[in-house]
Amino acid sequence: MKIETLLANLALNSDFKDPYGASHFPIYNTATFDLKKQEGNERIYDYSRSDNPTRNALENIFAKAENGFGCVCTNTGIAAISVLFETVLKNGDTVLVENDSYGGTYRLLKVLTEKNNIKTIYTDFTNLNLVEEELKNNEISLILCESPTNPSLKIIDLEEIGKLSKKYNTLFAVDNSMATFVSQKPLDLGADFSVFSTTKFISGHGSVTAGAVVSKTKELHQKVRFYANAYGNAQSPMDVYLTSLGLPTLVYRMKAQEESALIIAKFLKNFPQIKSVKFPALEDFEQYGLAKKQMSIIPAVLTIQFQDEETANQLINNTKLFEKKVSYGTSDSRLEIPAKMSHATNSKDSLASKGIDNATVRISVGLENTEDLIEDLSQALQ
Repeated sequence: MKIETLLANLALNSDFKDPYGASHFPIYNTATFDLKKQEGNERIYDYSRSDNPTRNALENIFAKAENGFGCVCTNTGIAAISVLFETVLKNGDTVLVENDSYGGTYRLLKVLTEKNNIKTIYTDFTNLNLVEEELKNNEISLILCESPTNPSLKIIDLEEIGKLSKKYNTLFAVDNSMATFVSQKPLDLGADFSVFSTTKFISGHGSVTAGAVVSKTKELHQKVRFYANAYGNAQSPMDVYLTSLGLPTLVYRMKAQEESALIIAKFLKNFPQIKSVKFPALEDFEQYGLAKKQMSIIPAVLTIQFQDEETANQLINNTKLFEKKVSYGTSDSRLEIPAKMSHATNSKDSLASKGIDNATVRISVGLENTEDLIEDLSQALQ
């Protein structure tokens, strides 16, 4: 089944058994269930932290979308990362992480280092020799990366990293928040887990925070479910419903946003105040070939390097349609300075090593009219 068909009818394709034939799965907004009234049912529910029919329906959709065995939906994106760590890491373990990572992941790993003696090794995953060197010289329990990375937009060759993870018998997890399962399927490329925030492109409307962990095998899925239940990270039925509303239009939104983002990226390259425009759909993007091979849709996120911080602030402060907000992937366009906002927990030296400073602006292109967005950017930079 193609992804558009899967997402078009969630009630049908989630295998949700509703006696009234609801066209969208109902919201079971209840804490507990009467066990006596479920006698003879195939699945028994008792407490919504552990299991809930509404949440299970969305989990089934995500598992199918990622070609995984099963999924656990969490109340935030970072909760999904946290559940993953709780599942696979123990005191003294080592994690190998791409050095351009989400600020929340960096912060969580720093906490785990201080509390649980978890060692984190950061390296450049675009250099496979460096990755293999770390795998050779260290006992790595988990490999973790995003692709595209945030905010540098590096494209990681997930298939090659997957091969290395199998060679060294190491678990491999991909943060698929930016590309989403519409564009790439990490489990098909060798990952054991696909972890993602559904706050962004997947829900698309910016009114809910949520996440998910999709596991490749039954054994891994059962472990994740156990820890999610134990730590109470479950997504509420109402938030499941809000998340689900964006799914039928996800493919079409992302295609439209990519088209608009490419036009805007080409437009911005003409400004002398701008040193560089990074967008993987640009033909002069360094990893254009890999990006097009690995992703069917390029997520509409641009990273702009200005000549100086003053001009970056000029853009941030003078736009009318692009609001100053963290996150990305929503219907509204937004921009931010990662070094001051989403990645403020990273050290200046760490950010500088990735070419990120106070003159770096991340732009998330929404669903507004492209000409209106260009007009807004143009007046802001005058």
